[in-house]
Amino acid sequence: MEVMTMILLVSVISISISISFAFLFGLHHHLFFNKNKSSTTTTAAGPLPPGKMGWPLVGESLHFLWAGWKGHPEKFVLDRVAKYSSTVFRTHLVGEKAAVLSGASGNKFLFSNENKLVKAWFPSGIDKIFPSSTRSSSEEEGIKLRRMLHTFLKTEALRRYIGKMDHMAQTHFEEGWENKKEVVVLPLAKDYTFQLACRLFASVEDPQQVDRLSKPFNLLASSLFAIPIDLPGTPFSKGIKASKIVRQELVSIIKQRKIDLAQGKASPTQDILSHMLLTSDENGNFMQEFDIADKILGLLIGGRDSASVACTFIVKYLAELPHIYDGVYNEQMEILKSKSPGDSLNWEDLQKMKYSWNVACEVMRLATPVPGTFREAIADFSYKGYSIPKGFKLYWSATATHKNPKIFPEPEKFDPSRFQGAGPAPYTFVPFGGGPRMCPGLEYARFEILVFMHHLVKRFKFEKVIPNDGKFVVDPMPIPAKGLPIRLFPHQN
Repeated sequence: MEVMTMILLVSVISISISISFAFLFGLHHHLFFNKNKSSTTTTAAGPLPPGKMGWPLVGESLHFLWAGWKGHPEKFVLDRVAKYSSTVFRTHLVGEKAAVLSGASGNKFLFSNENKLVKAWFPSGIDKIFPSSTRSSSEEEGIKLRRMLHTFLKTEALRRYIGKMDHMAQTHFEEGWENKKEVVVLPLAKDYTFQLACRLFASVEDPQQVDRLSKPFNLLASSLFAIPIDLPGTPFSKGIKASKIVRQELVSIIKQRKIDLAQGKASPTQDILSHMLLTSDENGNFMQEFDIADKILGLLIGGRDSASVACTFIVKYLAELPHIYDGVYNEQMEILKSKSPGDSLNWEDLQKMKYSWNVACEVMRLATPVPGTFREAIADFSYKGYSIPKGFKLYWSATATHKNPKIFPEPEKFDPSRFQGAGPAPYTFVPFGGGPRMCPGLEYARFEILVFMHHLVKRFKFEKVIPNDGKFVVDPMPIPAKGLPIRLFPHQN
């Protein structure tokens, strides 16, 4: 899922923050609105893609938002692809001139030309939430973080954490789910992924310490989707203050870790925090405590929100589709039968969860945690005969590919068999992005999702409290109605 790290999440946050600003600014000027007609503007290098710029100032941002609020973000793209008979079109989003590149070919082009023709684009407001003492941008800090994460998040390194994930999932279900008739899934899923991220990224497991982080963290996370106006009392201002509180707590953790490392009480390889403290850049410089805190903060956000969305919608579809639930349950019970009582899940067990992972992938196709992200053209270039000028913002939509009937027949049908064998064609299933910016936390996300599914189905069957409500909104991540309340029916054995 371009799922997981600060880079991934900051990209998705960019959409909502920038659109919110454009919307607010546009409201102040609504008396001057006049729709622009479609044009065939040309540049010296050739024609721009077909399309129209929409209303002055806000462009087509309201149409973009509305599609998400209706639970079908892909319609903004697919409707225009059909209208212009082109998989690339021109628009105006988040206050910027933009081109949308749709489909597998668009995905391949953008992923293959990262840092050649395009680069990641973030609004300036993000730097207020994730400031850097080095005065570098969110983009530059994101690149540094990805380099550090590569070693820690590769499969070989993550295998040793599966037992810890299993133990934490067991504790989570015992404390949050068992002996309850009804639960609300989304907040519980966020608790699970946040506690796991705290433990594996920074070895924070003391409940009181996790609680001190989670209270301001929730305020911070909600402010990321607020209008970026830093005035007293605004959600954005409260979020900035909350981020400072979280950082202060993280800095105290970092200072103690330095002491523990010096005294041999902590391992240099126990988590990402130790790795950051002991890894220097190409010039031999080590990161300052403030910047480490900032990166851990970004990882906690990325590690919580996108994975919790995936876990929540897995519960939703398993509740709606008994035959899919039975397939997952039978697979997990076969794994459980092969183990002695009290044994933890291990790497070999997760490798056997092929059907369960196919189900998770189909969930992420239908309810993609990150619907799309932005890039910026860093040079003039041509694509499919159209000119894309330097400075244009480029939007790629994962949902428009995932819901395209030419790529996935009967796109609204839940069908895990799409992922059997070789699976979908390259560049068609892209919940984790692709190219140099593919989410480095892909394997981490796979592990935590599969462990969650194992503990869920071995304990319960369940049904939705609101049975006929299959709707969800995308703002900017998918959100089920009322957080998905469900009734629990514990297994007898």
